[in-house]
Amino acid sequence: MIPQSMRNLFTPAGEADLAATIARRPLLAFDFDGTLSPIVTRPTDARVPIGTLRRLKSLAHRLPLAVISGRAVDDLRHRLGFEPTYLVGNHGAEDPALTHRPELSAALDGFRARVLEMDAELRHVGVQVEDKGPSMALHYRLATDRGAAMDAIGRALDACAPGLHVFGGKMVINVVSSAADDKAAALHRIARRAGVHAVVYFGDDVNDETVFAAREPHWLTIRVGADAPESAARYFIGSTREMPRLLDRILQLSAASADPH
Repeated sequence: MIPQSMRNLFTPAGEADLAATIARRPLLAFDFDGTLSPIVTRPTDARVPIGTLRRLKSLAHRLPLAVISGRAVDDLRHRLGFEPTYLVGNHGAEDPALTHRPELSAALDGFRARVLEMDAELRHVGVQVEDKGPSMALHYRLATDRGAAMDAIGRALDACAPGLHVFGGKMVINVVSSAADDKAAALHRIARRAGVHAVVYFGDDVNDETVFAAREPHWLTIRVGADAPESAARYFIGSTREMPRLLDRILQLSAASADPH
């Protein structure tokens, strides 16, 4: 079912909005998993496809470019294949340009201890725990019995303190400090740093909805995938397979907007 609120970007209206936004020389900002990289069974296997990577490298010479991901920054760096202008990890909580905030990781210590106590049970039901410091992720994509996996995750979440924020994703449950920046806050900060008012943002999951819901006047939001009728994104493309086509169009538009003639 195609969402009624979102519209296909590859339509005359979508093309017109994209052209108007690129003419403003925007910041281009991307999620990673499910946006630049296809979703894979094992998160450690994620990479940017070569066709997408080649276009991103070209765009990085024309416009400011950011990647804002749920992954840790160090994990992202060796998966991207290029150096974006701005790189933020842990759902917005980890920005190398800002002062390190150890309290964000410390806020998860109680939950971390509970997960450690349940390590054998979680492994038995196929839950993979990823501790990224400022955030933790409980992946259940490989669970053969997802009901049992979710039950075990639920028991682990009983240890969550009031100051923690829990949210879902594609076969994952994430836990972060409520004091941490989300992706929308991180993107606002990066846009100010870049000195731009216009932004094109691409995402595909629950943690991207804070950006989609912001609905800033000159922000063009694009969801990768038409599988979320409730999404607040303005437009969608079908999948990561359409990303090279979209990046080609942005390259064309950015070249035209940079030409004084």
